[in-house]
Amino acid sequence: MGRRGDVIEDENLIREICQGDVQSFRQFVEEYSQHVYKVTYSVLREAKEAEDAAQETFLQIYKSLPEYRHQGLKTWITRIALHKAIDAKRRRDRLREHPVDYDNVLSITPAQDEDVLHGVIRRDRRDRLWQEVESLPCVHREVVIAFYLEQKNYEQIAAEHGITLKTVESRLYRARNWIRTHWKEEEWL
Repeated sequence: MGRRGDVIEDENLIREICQGDVQSFRQFVEEYSQHVYKVTYSVLREAKEAEDAAQETFLQIYKSLPEYRHQGLKTWITRIALHKAIDAKRRRDRLREHPVDYDNVLSITPAQDEDVLHGVIRRDRRDRLWQEVESLPCVHREVVIAFYLEQKNYEQIAAEHGITLKTVESRLYRARNWIRTHWKEEEWL
């Protein structure tokens, strides 16, 4: 049947989704999820952000399907995914450009709200730190997590990873240099 059969099948699937058939939408997501993820990942270059943008893409598709005019479904899906990924990238970049001044926020917060706010700030800092740690090259990430976050000493790290103490020392040194050149100080303090 070829491409024409695929178009008819897509049109039938869209009609069923617009009529509220949840199973058809699951089938639609299953069919296009790899493609949507590849598009969002190509812009964001971070798995979790790409997954989030892919989910937003499918939500937008679900809302917009009744207005779809049957003029190249995959192109239409790609365009939505691309826009969602670009929006996510802009949000991420804006947050990096304007980091939160936590000390200022705390200074203008009423005393009874400080404990709650301190908890939120602590979680936000921890989440941002984990995002940055995830961006480290794998070899550096393992030793940084073990040494700084799991509080292990060089001997423990060497034993767990089957490497020498000198290798642990060298990897931590290289990780620190990588961090200095790739992270802005205000992003991780």
